[in-house]
Amino acid sequence: MTTLSLGPSPARRDALARRIRLLVAATIAYNVIEAVVALTAGTLASSSALIGFGLDSVIEVSSAAAVAWQFSAREHEVREARERTALRIIAVSFLALAAYVAVDAVRALAGTGDAEPSPLGIVIAALSLAIMPFLSAAQRRAGREIGSASAVADSKQTLLCTYLSAVLLVGLILNAVFGWSWADPVAALAIAGIAVKEGREAWRGKGCCAPTAGSQACAK
Repeated sequence: MTTLSLGPSPARRDALARRIRLLVAATIAYNVIEAVVALTAGTLASSSALIGFGLDSVIEVSSAAAVAWQFSAREHEVREARERTALRIIAVSFLALAAYVAVDAVRALAGTGDAEPSPLGIVIAALSLAIMPFLSAAQRRAGREIGSASAVADSKQTLLCTYLSAVLLVGLILNAVFGWSWADPVAALAIAGIAVKEGREAWRGKGCCAPTAGSQACAK
């Protein structure tokens, strides 16, 4: 007779919740540093892309803070009750990010001023590109196993930061080497589209399913 799995045991759920709390804390700490550096570098270089990247970090902090609030509860039932509110906060964060990036990209394409090269901006973009994929993957795995749509949604926002980091890095390098100031805003518009999609899915609670008998913890 085959025994059906009903998801993680209570002890495993507690371990996963602790892991998610640690990952969220690391994400918040790094994004605070990233925001300060990017906003400072953006102001010094008159770079709308860097300033937008810094504001994205601020938005990511709000998303991660929502998950931190959800998983601050020790009881599994309380965490589940907070799930929908956390998802709504994450969804609004995604949509706010998409709106800002889109408006900033259009302004840059319209020629509101040429940004100066920013070595500091290149460094923070490269560092984020190296760090964020690992934080995102670790939180996504834990979120899927525990069956938390909010943890998975927040991991997607961290992954979106990876894409933004890549776009920013390419844009800053092309601007510094070739003077191609249009490269970054064009790619940023594509990122804004992705953010809208992820925001809508988070609002509807998509992206992860609760563990059920005979199923994986979350859909891939």
